[in-house]
Amino acid sequence: MSHEAGTAMNTDQKLVYMANQIASFFKSMPEDEAQAGVAKHINDFWDPRMRRRLHRIVEAGGDGLSPLVLSAADEIRWPEPTS
Repeated sequence: MSHEAGTAMNTDQKLVYMANQIASFFKSMPEDEAQAGVAKHINDFWDPRMRRRLHRIVEAGGDGLSPLVLSAADEIRWPEPTS
């Protein structure tokens, strides 16, 4: 992950970066396949804490997320909120 020296990414920024990287891999596919691929990858490889945090980012407006990640959001399994 590259970013300018001296600028540390916070957890949300890292999740947005990672989700957008996944989307960039799938973006050359037809839209429905790309959405399904993004959701499947996140469902299969992200732990519940990561998916929960991504859900909160989406609910807050999805700042920084690619349109493909946002369009795949309905297919991502969102874990139950923690108390």
